[in-house]
Amino acid sequence: MILSLARLNRALLFTAAGLGLALMAGAASAQDSEGIVVYNAQHEALTQAWANGFTKETGIKVTIRNGSDMQFANQIVEEGPASPADVFLTENSPGMALVDAAGLFAPVNADTLAQVPDTFKASDGHWIGVAARSTVFVYDKTKLKESDLPKSLLDLADPAWKGRWGAAPAGADFQAIVSALLELKGEDVTKSWLKALKENANAYKNNNVTLKAVNSGEIEGGIIYHYYWFGDQAKTGENSNNTALHYFKNQDPGAFVSLSGGGILASSQHQKEAQAFLKWITGKGGQEILRDGDSYEYAVGNGVQSNPKLVPLPDLQAPRIEPSKLNSKEVTDLMTDAGLI
Repeated sequence: MILSLARLNRALLFTAAGLGLALMAGAASAQDSEGIVVYNAQHEALTQAWANGFTKETGIKVTIRNGSDMQFANQIVEEGPASPADVFLTENSPGMALVDAAGLFAPVNADTLAQVPDTFKASDGHWIGVAARSTVFVYDKTKLKESDLPKSLLDLADPAWKGRWGAAPAGADFQAIVSALLELKGEDVTKSWLKALKENANAYKNNNVTLKAVNSGEIEGGIIYHYYWFGDQAKTGENSNNTALHYFKNQDPGAFVSLSGGGILASSQHQKEAQAFLKWITGKGGQEILRDGDSYEYAVGNGVQSNPKLVPLPDLQAPRIEPSKLNSKEVTDLMTDAGLI
């Protein structure tokens, strides 16, 4: 009886030990699979490169869900505190402003905010710039000389430009440009310009199609972001070889630099990991990936230069705009009233 009891005790001990090891393995497995979910409206390849670099350095897994700026912004607002997202990345800032206005962002850590100049982050510290892109007028250099080019974005409202230029009004990129125009010049000027846009310009599906239309001679010029041209030039140039870029400069609305943003959802259950990710992509490692990659967007982190092929950011002479003031809803309402979307 004593022997049997001893054997029973040993058996129970081994079972408990085995159970403990199993629980520890399960916990380790759960910890290994722990990571963050990123709602990504940025370039897919760029964000994947950021995620790979971050995971390699920290061991934290990053799951990326790809979509568009306003699609995700509206989805986050609808999901509210139940959103599975930890981090939100956009191409343009109006989507960030929408989520911030709904009170759904957690404050960005101070050491992360310190990595980016004040120009490139929200004044309330709830989101931060991760990249930037410049508004440009791409033109057919076989048809237009430099002296023929518009001096201001507003010049394109002149009837003399009727049928000669184009844009992609339904896209978030162009709507961000209109947001800047609204903030800089007010509602009356913006309404007038949108009316002229409807009457004068050809509407295209996106910036790439606009670029192709200029290159093929269908139109003489178009409003796009700079990186579409640089990206095509880095490949075959087949959609851009007949074109060149005109930078409006002089703090003109057409010199607007749109900010790509990053924010952390207040509802995230992985605040530490999410903050670490945002710090990494705005820091040296993440911004060097941006500089050396093929997205041709501007780096915004302190001490990191942009791709050397790009016109330096200070030389763009962009207007100073508080990015959190760019209002997507007001712009889409105005554009809807103008019959553009």
